[in-house]
Amino acid sequence: MMFPEIVRALSIPARVRTGTIKDVEHVVILMQENRSFDHYFGRMPGVRGFSDPYPAPARAIAGTGRSVLIQLDGTDPQGPRLISPFHLNTRQSFEYMRVEETPHSWPDAQAAWDHGRMDRWPEAKHLHAMGYFDRSDIPFQYALAEAFTLCDAYHCSIQSSTNPNRLFLWSGTNDGLAHHGGPALGNSHDNLPQHGGHQVPYTWTTYVERLQAAGIEWAVYQDMDDNFTDNPLVGFKAFRDAANGVPGSNPELRKRALTTRGLDQLKADVQNDRLPAVSYVIATAEGSEHPGPSSPAQGAAYTAKVLQALTGNPEVWARTVLLIMFDENDGFFDHVPPPAPPSRDPSAPHGLAGLSQVSTEGEYHRVRSEADAYLEKAEYLGCPYGLGARVPAYVVSPWSRGGYVNSEVLDHTSVIRFLEARFGVREPNISPWRRAVCGDLLNAFDFANPNAASLPVLPDPEPDARRAAALPGRTIPAIPAGLKQPPRQAPGSRRHRPCLYDLDLGWRLEKEGGGMKLVFHNRGSRAAVFHVYDCLNLDAIPRRYTILPQKDAEEGWLLKGGRYDLQIMGPEGFHRRLSGSAGSMAIEVSFERTLQGFILSSDSPGLFYQVGRAATRSRLEAGQPVTILPDDDRAYDVTVTAQEHPGFLRQFAGRTPEAFQGR
Repeated sequence: MMFPEIVRALSIPARVRTGTIKDVEHVVILMQENRSFDHYFGRMPGVRGFSDPYPAPARAIAGTGRSVLIQLDGTDPQGPRLISPFHLNTRQSFEYMRVEETPHSWPDAQAAWDHGRMDRWPEAKHLHAMGYFDRSDIPFQYALAEAFTLCDAYHCSIQSSTNPNRLFLWSGTNDGLAHHGGPALGNSHDNLPQHGGHQVPYTWTTYVERLQAAGIEWAVYQDMDDNFTDNPLVGFKAFRDAANGVPGSNPELRKRALTTRGLDQLKADVQNDRLPAVSYVIATAEGSEHPGPSSPAQGAAYTAKVLQALTGNPEVWARTVLLIMFDENDGFFDHVPPPAPPSRDPSAPHGLAGLSQVSTEGEYHRVRSEADAYLEKAEYLGCPYGLGARVPAYVVSPWSRGGYVNSEVLDHTSVIRFLEARFGVREPNISPWRRAVCGDLLNAFDFANPNAASLPVLPDPEPDARRAAALPGRTIPAIPAGLKQPPRQAPGSRRHRPCLYDLDLGWRLEKEGGGMKLVFHNRGSRAAVFHVYDCLNLDAIPRRYTILPQKDAEEGWLLKGGRYDLQIMGPEGFHRRLSGSAGSMAIEVSFERTLQGFILSSDSPGLFYQVGRAATRSRLEAGQPVTILPDDDRAYDVTVTAQEHPGFLRQFAGRTPEAFQGR
């Protein structure tokens, strides 16, 4: 156990006065560097990781099906080969703790995502981008996630590098409409001009300026001589003017954002109850967790120091929330397709592969970036900016203990949304689409009954951090042979925060015209993105549909040679698979919700159903409905097949919202 005083402090009950977010008096934000969710937590039990039962499909090779968890590498001179995620086993080869970084900029991120196809990742990101860590390699990160709340649907904001993603955290935008010095695609503005930053500044308003105008105290804790150029405020005119003492500039901006205020000052401010309402912590290069100058072990040690500072005064910790997330994934693989506006597709209706019921203004790269011109490629003009890959995100506070998983769709603007909810200062830079699709983090907390969780146990990261710092440099791991099957998650489960989505899919086959009609239903209070993969044409761009709350949308689909095979995916593991042919058109399967679960029924003979991943099949008698109850975590998974039609398949999986079961 590490630092008993920290563990005791982390177990201090929240100071409950109103039982709402108003009980939070301090929000501390620590954004670390360049790790993907699967890279850290793909093996963790109970999250959407490597044992995902329904990953996105990938283009077949030699007539065999595969998912995106089995990647194609076409760069080998010996010929194409398959590769799945592999273990960076630091207990056998400790040098893997300092694994080399991978490409992580706008063009290679777009190439790896590939409009959602995501099945040739190593060609854009290098083979070792498929490496992952396990519990034995990153015990502190696992312990932190299991003591508090881990978000497994938190995505970086843009398919690009550090500074553009941090701009979303600090200002809600990358200026996609190019009105104020953007759009930001790369790291051109990550320093003051006298230290190499781009000469023409950004001129839009940041969120911290809005906080200051509203009288909300804020500050940045950093070492100005060693903050790994991770303070994006240096790219803005208001802050540059303040740094240079330009007449008429605001000296408070320099004081709060561009001066050295390290962890010793953070500790002192906590001890003396002077912690601002909103604080940003920017790590040193060694503490940043970035591959190369840092490592998971060194990042864990830095995070432990932040926790030690924040828990030094138990009375302050009882009123504090610490949000830890990563700016982007480097190039490390993550298998979950990010929610995004529909891609351009000249062959599709209206030129888009899907639709959005909410404005996507500002979400497409339509104006070339002058400052980041070196990253521009003609084929990526018009592409969506994000969301990007999943990254780890922890919610550490007295209101989020207990080892929960929160699966609401989030990105860096969700942190601003949380601050909006607490302090009432709105950020107009957040686009309508992003505001509709990404949550506000409130679901990660239990403000009404926060104090029932057990004592956290955190291992000491310092020994591994010292070993990592002593390594002579970074390494590229050897790629194991025979990686043709994805790894499995460790057995076990996790408690989940309530499901916030209430989604369904309807369909009907049209006897005339040779097609079918999909009907997307969003019965909940959150907008949701449905992804549709045509498994008979996986070269096609996957379609995406952003459906507003309490809305439906229809989409026609043509059969191919009298056949269809569609996989539909959404948040919280929502999954539907529809497969069959014109010869099975008469088969109808109903999967209707009730207050307690679902009713599965059909009037057609010769059907079988299977609940969960078990091999046992049961006959679905014609005209005899079957009740399907979700499990204790409100998850359901049902497969229906037809004896006389081998290609017929209906799959239904997901999680039900809390209110769905009348609790």
